[in-house]
Formats: sequence, C-alpha cells, structure tokens
Amino acid sequence: MKVPVKPLLTNLFLAAVASVDPARLVHGALHRDAEGISLSGGGARSTLPWSSVDRIFLVGGGKAGRPMTRATASALEGKVAAGVIAVPKGEGGSLDFVRLIETGHPLPDEGSREAAQAMLALVSQAGENDLVIALISGGGSAMISAPPEGVSSSDKEAVFRLLLRSGADITEFNTVRKHLSRVKGGRMAQAAHPARVWALMLSDVPGDDPSVIASGPFSPDPATYGDARKVLLERNLYDAIPDTVREHIEAGVSGRITETPKPGDPTLERVSLAVIGSNRVAIDTVADAARNEGVDTVRILPGFLRGEARECARAFVEELRKAEASTPRGRSVVLIAGGETTVTVHGKGKGGRNQEFALSAAVQLDGMPGMAVLSAGTDGIDGPTDAAGAYADGTTISRAAAIGLSPLAHLDRNDAYPFLQALSDLVVTGPTGTNVTDIAIGIAVRT
Repeated sequence: MKVPVKPLLTNLFLAAVASVDPARLVHGALHRDAEGISLSGGGARSTLPWSSVDRIFLVGGGKAGRPMTRATASALEGKVAAGVIAVPKGEGGSLDFVRLIETGHPLPDEGSREAAQAMLALVSQAGENDLVIALISGGGSAMISAPPEGVSSSDKEAVFRLLLRSGADITEFNTVRKHLSRVKGGRMAQAAHPARVWALMLSDVPGDDPSVIASGPFSPDPATYGDARKVLLERNLYDAIPDTVREHIEAGVSGRITETPKPGDPTLERVSLAVIGSNRVAIDTVADAARNEGVDTVRILPGFLRGEARECARAFVEELRKAEASTPRGRSVVLIAGGETTVTVHGKGKGGRNQEFALSAAVQLDGMPGMAVLSAGTDGIDGPTDAAGAYADGTTISRAAAIGLSPLAHLDRNDAYPFLQALSDLVVTGPTGTNVTDIAIGIAVRT
C-alpha cells in the first residue's frame, strides 16, 4: 500500500463521495440540443422534441437539492419556466426561476410544509404538453411534508420522533410516512397528471427502490395502510401515537379514505424514473480506488449495513477477521459495506449510527494489529453532530484507557461522539451535498 491506514481509509471514503457528486450525475443523465431534450441512464430512456414541450417545471428536494437544481438549470439553459425545491438549512434563495426553500431534517418543519404545498400548487398547473422534472435525493422524506386532512403537523412529527427512537429502519419509516402524506407514495405524481414527469433520483435506500427513495412522491406505492399499521404495532408504538394518526390509519385500512396509487395506476403512466446515483456506485468506486492504492484483495458487501449499528459492527469485524485469516502473510484485504444501520436510543449521549458503529468495532478490534475500520455517511452528517462518522483500529481502546475513557460506558449511553472526538478519530467533512447512505471500510494487513 502507498499510504498509512488511517489516511488510506479516509481517502477511499472521499473518493466514494466524489463519485456520487450530484452535478456530475445530472449532467450525465440529462441532455438538450437544438432538436429536443433527453433523459438517459439510471433505468430510464426518453426523448422529447421541443415541439412537444410547452413548459418545464422543476420540483423535488433532499440533501442534494441545490446542486441538482444548479446542474439541471445549467443543462436546460433557460428553458425552466418555474420551480420549487426543498433544500437544507442555509441553502435557500433562488436559481433562475426556481425557489429554493429551506427545510428541516430529520424532522419536517414549517419550511418542509411550505415547500410541499408550493410544489403541489405548481405541478397542479401542469398540462398534457408540460414536462415536470423531479429532482429527488436522500432527506426528501422529511424535507417535503404535507400532513393529510385531520392530522396536525405536531401529531405527525410525534409519530416520527417515536419511530426515530424505536430503531425503525428506513423502509419501515417510509411505509408510515407515505400513509401520513398528501405528496408521498405517488401522490405528487397524481397531482401532476396529465403532464409528463421525469424523476432523477439519488438513492439512499437499500435496493434503490424508487418507491422508497424520499418515500416515492412520483412512484407507485406497493405498501398499504395495513402495512403502516403493522410497522407501528411491531414497534410497540400503536398505542402511543396520537389519536388523530391512529384514526387516519384505521380509516385507510377500512377503505374509508383512498389508498396511495399502486403499480399500473393510469395517473402514473407518463412518469419516467431514473436512479442516477446509488450506494453501489459509491462502494464500487471505493473498490477501484483501493486496488489503485495497492490493496491485494477487495471484498464488497452490498446491503450489509442494516439493523442495530453496534451489532452490525461486531458482524463486520468478524467478516474482517475471516478475510484476514485467509489472506497470505504480507498481503492486505479491504472489506467494503454499504447500507444504513439504526440505533435504538437508550441514553442521552451524543453521536450517530456511524460513530456508534465505529465505537462498537473498536471494542472488537482491541489489541489486533494491522486492522482498522472507518464508517461514515456520504452526506457528511451522522446524527445530530458535525461529523460524518469515525475511525477505529486495534489501538483505539488502549488510547482511550490512557485518558480515562470507558468504551462500554459510552456505548451504554449512546455517547460515541465525545469518546471518538477525544481520540481525534472523528471523520469530519461537512455537508457534502449528496446522500447515498453509509459506507463502512475495513482493512486488514496480515503480518
């Protein structure tokens, strides 16, 4: 290998982030010339002559909202008639004729509701010869929020706070979200009918299912009100949620209110869905970069990051040990995993799922030379902290003991951030403007 382990793992992670740069991905998928406009890649291919397009509207949102909007506006060179995009705090304003509305994450806020309402109003104006281009990225579920009739914003947010603390995964979370919304689960596409819709998506979900990305505002929804109720029951939350929410879900289960549009719904037949960036793109980039740095063996574990962060970290280190045991002496092996873990909160500490993963991994790696792990979020934000994630190796626990820190005590109170900060092992990138979930990279050099 050409560089020491910690800088190597950091550089591999940064290469992954660069590979899913939203502007580059949009420019690769969206093209225009004198004859018309085309969408290609990500599972979609469509071309429209200018003679068939009256107006172009931009809507959508997520953590990559602003760079995706800038790239789309550049690609279309003044052809956008109007737009509304939900963006993170600090990124509001306007680009050409597009409003950028600052919104909340991981919980929606007034900006999230303003953005959703403005989008619904805009797409409802679209006619048969108009084109709606939807720019969707991770974080969009919270950043575009429109509670259903009879459910207040505070009641809806109470449900999401309970889900966050319960350890619900993103699929469970979005199943509930889609049935507490006037925009998710394909309802935004219904509002845009009969216009043509092109949705360009950065996936932050396992399997890159468009119906799950940002809770699928332009995708048919295979889930039902019954599925939403099942999630809440299995997480032991159904009796704790506000009465208005429980009444709304029961009305949906009984058929007294309309279900989300399902596959084959005619109101979605003019929608083209293109997943232009994903976690798999990022981890494949890590693999190529590792080989270029002289790593002898690379193994990819797509979708491995799931379930409780600390348990997943133990399993990941076990896989790393197995890989090391089968590696010839003097050779190196890198394991790369993608996905998104969860944290069931028991304490009042500070941290995020990647930091908890790294701290749990540190316990398993204690005293093991030549082995290290880095886990971080591609959005640069891990929980309510300024870190993307963290690094751990065989010396982490002994270094912590030397300054009086107990890893198990910090794990018990979900307090990984101060532990890893004290050791200078946090990975801090700042918000990256993209989001394709998390990446864990492990390395073992057999001596």
